Amino acid sequence: MGEVIRFLLDGEVQEVRGANPTTTLLEHLRGPMRRTGAKEGCAEGDCGSCTVLVGEPEGEGTAWRAVNACIQFLPMLHGKALMTVESLARDHAPHPVQQAMVDQHGSQCGFCTPGIVMSLYGRAVGAKGADGPVGEVLAGNLCRCTGYGPIIDVAKGVQAETPPAVDLSAVRDEAMLTLRYEDEIHGVMRTWLAPRTVEQLAKAYDAHPDATIVAGATDVGLWVTKQRRALPTLISVAEVAELKTLEETADGLRIGAAVRYVDAIEAVAKLYPDLGAMMRRLGSTQVRNSGTIGGNIANGSPIGDMPPALIAAGARLILRQGDERRELALEDFFLDYGKQDRRPGEFVEAVIAPRLEAGRLFKVFKLSKRFDQDISAVCGAFSLAVEDGVVTDARIAFGGMAGTPKRAKACEAALIGRPWAEATIEAAMAGLDTDYKPMSDMRASAAYRALAARNMLRKVLLETQGVEARVTPESAHG
Repeated sequence: MGEVIRFLLDGEVQEVRGANPTTTLLEHLRGPMRRTGAKEGCAEGDCGSCTVLVGEPEGEGTAWRAVNACIQFLPMLHGKALMTVESLARDHAPHPVQQAMVDQHGSQCGFCTPGIVMSLYGRAVGAKGADGPVGEVLAGNLCRCTGYGPIIDVAKGVQAETPPAVDLSAVRDEAMLTLRYEDEIHGVMRTWLAPRTVEQLAKAYDAHPDATIVAGATDVGLWVTKQRRALPTLISVAEVAELKTLEETADGLRIGAAVRYVDAIEAVAKLYPDLGAMMRRLGSTQVRNSGTIGGNIANGSPIGDMPPALIAAGARLILRQGDERRELALEDFFLDYGKQDRRPGEFVEAVIAPRLEAGRLFKVFKLSKRFDQDISAVCGAFSLAVEDGVVTDARIAFGGMAGTPKRAKACEAALIGRPWAEATIEAAMAGLDTDYKPMSDMRASAAYRALAARNMLRKVLLETQGVEARVTPESAHG
């Protein structure tokens, strides 16, 4: 078993021994490595000032992706390549992206600039998730000085170039990375396990049922940086090949629990166009490049955006414990706030997303204060079958309305067997008041959430009655 973290930095092998597994990549860069270009602005993956590029094997080459170094644990870099803003200049000459930022006056205080440069460089080299509109690529990079006009001008002028070629053979191996670190401050032994097969994962989790499973760390990273939790044992699933498999089947889509959003979005959009559109608002490029659909489900958040949509679609989960598997409806996985139907040592292995019947309506609406990269106040998903003007089946689910993502059973009952018309919608709205008792918090009041849920239901009716022209692109998904 490997006990040394190895990665490539600008083509040179780096070895790290005796590291605390919950040290973030940003801490290591700014500390021992003295690469201080990446900044800590938020320590929660929001502002993008710590953006770096990570390269890993894909097919016959290397796939690069922009990530937030502030919530990436250092062991997650094992066997990969790294580029920071210091990697770009050559022979004391700035990279064209850097020079353009100077020429276009795209930087004032400069704090956010290194992260913006890395996002734009990722766009230039065709990094994952960087092929969308400029605003989408830069949604995870906040600048509080310039506005974005000059920066967008730079982005529009970025010229495509060949991604850097790297040979990862010097840092990759087939051994399971195992790190142990005695934390004298907290008086605990920290352990990091990175299995390579699903069998190794099952065995490791069976031996450590209280361990924290880490996929992209877009949530768990905040447990450390914000909540200061001492996590004794972490098991990374990022190297488990079976969990990274995305398979299209005749019945739909099988999504391995470690499949990242960036790798799933195209296939999901093909299956559910509305959900694909919403996924482009879920987090930022950096977050989608790290976060996983399985992780979003397994952490049981009541405000996760994927579960309501997948519940409405009729998705199912495959859970594994040791050599045993069981399958259950996704809606049955969430029992109560912070509590899921998952036994000790049992983990999410895959999500089964079914293909919708021809003609079935499927709508997803995300309501948040910011259009991009914001947590939903309410997320509603609607799957309806309407035949001869009558609702014959309905699956409706909301996030942000209860302690778990939850179906609207009373609302569904008020729809089924009735005409798809305004009067039926009014009755179904009353059902929503029975289904949910939302809470008030920093994102929205209970009354606002209740009204928003009602209006989302009406919006489904309006959009199916030919009034899409009244809905602007900006409002179409929240």
